[in-house]
Amino acid sequence: MPTCALCEREVCRTTRHHLIPKQKGGKDGPIADLCQPCHKTLHHTFSNSHLARHYNTVEKLQKAEELATYLAWIRKRDIERLSFK
Repeated sequence: MPTCALCEREVCRTTRHHLIPKQKGGKDGPIADLCQPCHKTLHHTFSNSHLARHYNTVEKLQKAEELATYLAWIRKRDIERLSFK
């Protein structure tokens, strides 16, 4: 089973997250394999500009204060999908 680079959980499948968003020049840049809940949460929490400038590595994302509560929560869960309204 693949592992999410952000929450470090084993999941059924991951999605490709461009650490520098494609719209900000990261089309051919580094990627991270993330579970769907983590990927959705990143794009719900941060703008592409903010991701490109401040959170362009997995390590920076893992240390982001804005994600601390989410990461503590998701690491204790066995969920594969998350949606925002």
